[in-house]
Amino acid sequence: MADEFLLQVGGVSKAFGGVQAITNLSFRLFKGEILGVIGPNGSGKTTLVNLITGFVRPDSGKVFYKARNITGLQPHKIANLGLTRTFQIARPYDSLPAFKNLIVPLNSPRVRRTRGGKLGDIEAVAIDMLEEVGFERDARVPYKTAGSLPLGYLKRLELARCIALKPDIIICDEIFSGLSMSEITSMIPFLEKLHLEGITMMMIEHRLRELFRLTDRVMVMNFGEKIAEGMPQEVIENKEVRKAYLGTETS
Repeated sequence: MADEFLLQVGGVSKAFGGVQAITNLSFRLFKGEILGVIGPNGSGKTTLVNLITGFVRPDSGKVFYKARNITGLQPHKIANLGLTRTFQIARPYDSLPAFKNLIVPLNSPRVRRTRGGKLGDIEAVAIDMLEEVGFERDARVPYKTAGSLPLGYLKRLELARCIALKPDIIICDEIFSGLSMSEITSMIPFLEKLHLEGITMMMIEHRLRELFRLTDRVMVMNFGEKIAEGMPQEVIENKEVRKAYLGTETS
C-alpha cells in the first residue's frame, strides 16, 4: 500500500430530519488498497457512499478526491473524475440489452479523454467487457434485456459499468448481497484482478469472511460514527466492534 491517498473524507456529518445518519466521520483511502467498511444495519454505510459520490450533500465536512474538493459535486461529474460506485440495489436501464447499458459510460468525456477518443466498435467493446466480468457470450446473455437478468448478472453489470469508465476508485456497496456462495466465489478472483491492475477499492459489505479475503484494512461504523479502524483481525477482536455486532460486552 502506498502512502499516497486518493480519497480523504474530513469530518462529514449528515442528518435526515431528526435522525443523525453520519457524525463527524473522517478517513483516508490510500492508492492501491482495498478498504473494507463494515457495521451493523443502519450504521450509515450507504449514506457515507452517497456523501462521497455526490448523491447526498453533507451538512458539514468535506470530501477530497486527489486533493480536489468534490463536496456537493454532481454524481456524473464525480464519476467522470474516476471515482465510481456500484449500487446495493442494481440500477440498470431495464429495457435495454445488457451490453447497451455500457454505451453511456463508454461514450463519457472521461473515456474519450483517457482513450484518445478511439474505441473502435463500441458495441463489441461493451460485449468484451461483459464477458470479462462473467457474462457468457455464447449463451447470448449480453444481448438479453437487463431487466430480465437474475441478480448475479445484475451485480456483474454494475461492476462492468464502473470499469467502462476506466476508474481509479470503485466503491462497491454490498456487491455480494443476495448472491449464492458459488456466485461470490466466482466474483472474488475478478475483484482481485482489478486490484492487481491498480484499481483502488472501498467495499461496504456484510459478508465478513469473504470481505476479509480481499481487504488490506477495515473501518467499522456504528450509529454513523467510526468506532474502529485497522487490520481485519485486530478490528474483529476489538471489544467495541464485538459489542456493536453482538449487542453485549465480550471478554
